[in-house]
Amino acid sequence: MTALRDWTHFVADIGERGLSRTRTATDEERIELARELDILSCESLSVAYRIEPRGAGRYTFSGTLEAEVTQACVVTLDPVPARLSEAFAIELGPADSLEDEQPASGEREVLSIPDIEPIEDGRIEVGTMVFGILSAALPPYPRASGATFDWVDPKIAADPGGASPFAALAKLKPQS
Repeated sequence: MTALRDWTHFVADIGERGLSRTRTATDEERIELARELDILSCESLSVAYRIEPRGAGRYTFSGTLEAEVTQACVVTLDPVPARLSEAFAIELGPADSLEDEQPASGEREVLSIPDIEPIEDGRIEVGTMVFGILSAALPPYPRASGATFDWVDPKIAADPGGASPFAALAKLKPQS
């Protein structure tokens, strides 16, 4: 992810009261976001967020993402505009302390999204998290209004009664 690479904060600059910001993606950042997300365009992206200290080097990153994007219809490839509004809250912690929380040898590890995002080199990578939030908020199968998928497998069209696996099984069933 390179589009929002400059959206970072140093832990040392946050302070005990926390930090509040509103960021808006530049034209260049939005073009790069669209390319990286494989969408047609990103017309706007703004994020209002707060980073609050929680003690022991941990922080909470929370706020709201607002975006306007255009994706290609999965049926017709026509442009499908979408307006996104996503609230988020992410816990952050020092990367070296998170290694201590990994399952011990022999314990069962469950594959999941990490509960705590790592803070590496004293930097909070806001851009990386915003990219992930935007990516997850995108409609997975955008469809243009009225677009329908009417494809029929040519094998079924050629032999409508025999192409079904259930029809083949019915032929094998002994007749009583």
